[in-house]
Amino acid sequence: MQKIAMLGSGFIGRFYAESIHGQRGRDRVVAIYARREESAQKFATDYGCDFWSSNMEEVIAHPDVNMVCIALPNNIHEEAVMLCAKHKKAVVSTKPLGRNGAEALRMMRAAEEAGIFAGYLEDLCYTPKFLKSMESVRNGSLGRIIWAKSREAHPGPHSEWFWDIEQAGGGCILDLGCHCIEISRNFIGKDIKPVEVMCWADTQVKPIDAEDHAIALVKYENGAIGQFEVSWTFRGGMDLRDEVMGTEGTIWINNFLRTGFEMFTTGQNADGKGEDYVAEKAESNTGWLFPVGDEVNDLGYNHMFTDMFNAVENGTEAAETFYDGYVVNAVIDAAYKSAKTKLWEKVELPVWRGQEGVTKPSNYTSYNEEYYLIKQEMTHDGRNKLILKHKITGKISEQDL
Repeated sequence: MQKIAMLGSGFIGRFYAESIHGQRGRDRVVAIYARREESAQKFATDYGCDFWSSNMEEVIAHPDVNMVCIALPNNIHEEAVMLCAKHKKAVVSTKPLGRNGAEALRMMRAAEEAGIFAGYLEDLCYTPKFLKSMESVRNGSLGRIIWAKSREAHPGPHSEWFWDIEQAGGGCILDLGCHCIEISRNFIGKDIKPVEVMCWADTQVKPIDAEDHAIALVKYENGAIGQFEVSWTFRGGMDLRDEVMGTEGTIWINNFLRTGFEMFTTGQNADGKGEDYVAEKAESNTGWLFPVGDEVNDLGYNHMFTDMFNAVENGTEAAETFYDGYVVNAVIDAAYKSAKTKLWEKVELPVWRGQEGVTKPSNYTSYNEEYYLIKQEMTHDGRNKLILKHKITGKISEQDL
């Protein structure tokens, strides 16, 4: 049984608590820290916590706590991790790990030097659709992965601190791009080094100092390309989509807006207000709606915490660790730099634990001793046609089988 101290009583902390008290059942949030006493008290009442406090170290050090879950604004993550290291408490942290790569690296090193478990709560790498897709990718169904694209767009986050660049550390790239980068890393291979980033970012709509819209390409050492599209200006709810392209196949994933559950309501129900709650970031509760059947599960929280808890109990690493969070932060640093310089910018990774010196595989598929195969297809007139390239002359020709 994991006895968890939740740090943060807001939106994400409540999502986490509902998941923790849900799937396995035996794990409990036993203590809660919030910056305001009234928020801590309410969370403790809502989730049956035995202990609450507005003193973070007091909650982390509590003798009943064996794991700490960080659900705090980005600028407080490092302080919380350092206290977990000091008191030798296992820790799991919401995304992004840090506001930048240097901050994330300090947190990773502190956890490793203290010898504590450190898991990275990247929920979108635990959604049922993602897990099934990864199984297909690992089995080779798509061949060699050459392009992985992830998109997250919605009207903007819930809490005020996200909109403050000092507290958050950035805008939609940091908030949403962290998801998208890690999704692509998984599909391409987390042992393949991200080497360069080209990014466009702008503040198009919101009266804030950070970016509210961005698009980027992440180049990997093996020639694969990761792509992310993120926005705090998208209207119509939360759009979560992934695409994976390999030499032998393609996967398209739609996690949220089109899930096979569609509903229409005029809003003329008993209270005349429409649906009470539709889904996270939904902008309307009347007309055509796209509810989510089991939001906590569909967003990956259940599978994520099950992996974290099983890993800490078995003495193994979780699928997502502080190291992964650090790599993601390093890619984001390069994205922010590229958005300013308008150039491809190098990903700085002072600690890299994957493959080194990977080269781009050959594009040539041999058909026989004389020809490379470009394409084979059936035509509308029933021909089984080959398009070939001569290995010596380079001449391209067609041949019917």
